[in-house]
Amino acid sequence: MKKIPKNTWKRAMVIMAHPDDPEFFCGGTIALLAQQGITVTYLLLTNGNKGSNDPHLSDAALCAIRRREQEAAARKLGVQEIIFLDHNDGELENSVEIRREVVRIIRQVQPQLVIANDPSVIFYVPSGYINHADHRVAGYIAIDAVFPAAGNPHFFPELLREGLEPHAVQEIWLARSNQSDLEIDISAVNELRLQALLEHRSQIGEPEEFLARMRKRQEKEAGPPLETFKRLVMR
Repeated sequence: MKKIPKNTWKRAMVIMAHPDDPEFFCGGTIALLAQQGITVTYLLLTNGNKGSNDPHLSDAALCAIRRREQEAAARKLGVQEIIFLDHNDGELENSVEIRREVVRIIRQVQPQLVIANDPSVIFYVPSGYINHADHRVAGYIAIDAVFPAAGNPHFFPELLREGLEPHAVQEIWLARSNQSDLEIDISAVNELRLQALLEHRSQIGEPEEFLARMRKRQEKEAGPPLETFKRLVMR
């Protein structure tokens, strides 16, 4: 399957760990969703305060840089809103407290689609590249918040007192899963995705070298540029 399934969705939420994760994992798909008129919200669980090897750069300065970069990248893709939970990078835990935060926001935004990381991926096939622990934990948090908590009134009854009724998400797409069964052809928005990635200057290094690496990698792959997902349809 190489096209976004036809649907009547109005809202999608991308729940990931770090500023830059949405663009790297699924930026083309995000752009396509936005171009279809679907309102896209980012929910980023950490502040990215360990995303540098520069010992002279303070956490506060790095967080501010990465927030600005993320806001600029999201604007390019047509994202409507970014919510930062500001937990420390590298310290995510699938706790009751953070699941409550995520369930609160899911009930507020009421997305039909949630895009997250696949928590089962320790390393990617065939590259062998190790998946960041925060990506895995963020995937567990997103899945556990969606089901059963967001749609069940017995979870976090204090949210009912805030006026937040249960909300049932229709689908979860797990980005770059080793068990992918959904492929999205992003040819029409691939250059837009690359331009969004260029906004993450603190993460990519020299822009021209980064673009050259990305295009060389794409040349090695047969066929159009694709983003892949494990599609979970909630019953």
